[in-house]
Amino acid sequence: MKLLYTAFDKTGKSVTDTVDARDIADATDILSRQGFYVTEIKQAGAESDVPAAMKIAGRLGKGKRMRNLAVFTRQLFVLLSTGTPMVEALSALERQTKDESWKQVIAGVRGKVEEGASMSAAMAAFPLDFNPVCRSLVAAGESGGNLDVMLDRLASLTKRQMSTRNAIVGALVYPALLVVVSIAVLGLLLTFVLPRFTALFKTLDTPLPPTTKMLMHLSDFTISFWWTLPVIVGGGFFGTRAWLRTNAGKRTTDKLVLRLPRFGPIVRNFLTARIIRLLGVLLQGKVPLVEALELTKDSITNHLYVNLVTKATDAVTRGESLAGAFSDSNLIVASVHEAMRSGERSGQMGPLLNTIADFLDEENEITLRSLTSILEPMILIVLGVFVGFVAISMFMPLFDLTAATRGG
Repeated sequence: MKLLYTAFDKTGKSVTDTVDARDIADATDILSRQGFYVTEIKQAGAESDVPAAMKIAGRLGKGKRMRNLAVFTRQLFVLLSTGTPMVEALSALERQTKDESWKQVIAGVRGKVEEGASMSAAMAAFPLDFNPVCRSLVAAGESGGNLDVMLDRLASLTKRQMSTRNAIVGALVYPALLVVVSIAVLGLLLTFVLPRFTALFKTLDTPLPPTTKMLMHLSDFTISFWWTLPVIVGGGFFGTRAWLRTNAGKRTTDKLVLRLPRFGPIVRNFLTARIIRLLGVLLQGKVPLVEALELTKDSITNHLYVNLVTKATDAVTRGESLAGAFSDSNLIVASVHEAMRSGERSGQMGPLLNTIADFLDEENEITLRSLTSILEPMILIVLGVFVGFVAISMFMPLFDLTAATRGG
């Protein structure tokens, strides 16, 4: 069987080629003996050699895959630390898993292990469910004889990533709900409330203020051409989505997000915390620095930070210090530079980076909650001002008519 693989060689260079082997596990073992670290492997000319039923798990949402991985690694750590054999531990996790898709993934990993493949090689058959960082830590644990310790670190890393993700989503849920309510109120006013006033004003035949005329015209347009709104919104959404998937769209968005007032520094700190946490965990797991940088680069999406890590990898390959490689960029705060420099001098780079990442995550969550607490009343104020503007614009002609009647 001819298999297509992507791997890193001993110098940290990415290599994509094919290899002849019986299956994925055999190919992984062959490449490992040749000094390659495999990040992805599949059958040449096909999507994968994984059965079709098992591919369902690969289509799980990112959040669900992350949650499954966190629970899986934590439970596997507990079972292995108590002396349970690997196959028995995987069988136990397979039996107690209720999610059928995830159960198929565990069954596939167990089957590979029963065939004699290593745990990391078995995970390589499911690259969407077990990311390169996960497989690297498991491989390091297998080679060092401390797989349970690596699983514990991997579980902590995944749990921390889930916590950060949930903090961001949770902070944005209420503001998003307020925006939806505001749009619903706007639609209700334009389509149901204002038309009643329009009919009243026509019977009174009185001159209307400019703001009232503007709202009446807007209401008439909305009622007459309501069908254009879904077309405009849908076209804008799918057009923007397609543009964001292009390289130009991604680059523009990455730069714009980092330049946003208030939110830009938060995004910068979240990305910095993710990078140094991944580096810290990988270095603590005895993963070589160049390989750790490559894995970290594959785990981030912002192209500015991808370029930063790429330059750092090249600098480290040339023999320069990691702190020096990160010190010339405005993307990483000065405290991280100093922490890296201190870690290199003391030889405790991994633990120190994890400590700094914990500090940054805590600081980011506090800042995000503070901004959200400010954003919520701002949205309510804008909604209140708009409703008040509509109310005043609609009742002003009535006030004028009443004043004129009393004057007469």
